[in-house]
Amino acid sequence: MALYKEPQRLTVSSDLLFDQVNSPGAATPRSGIYICTGCGHEIVSTETHPLPPQNHHQHVTMAPVRWKLIVYADHRHWQGH
Repeated sequence: MALYKEPQRLTVSSDLLFDQVNSPGAATPRSGIYICTGCGHEIVSTETHPLPPQNHHQHVTMAPVRWKLIVYADHRHWQGH
């Protein structure tokens, strides 16, 4: 589970990117923290770089590796603090 200390630095979003489930090796839609929908493993990935492949980590279950954005690092709206 992603943790944070300063809630004023996070904003709730209804952006549909948070609903998108991405395949292993697909281009990362936005820089941020992604969670594996099969097991809950979290990773950090940079926009346009490939998401980790299917064999990135092992699952206890047979669930496939799929990545979902949980925290978006919005560098375009940085306010200098």
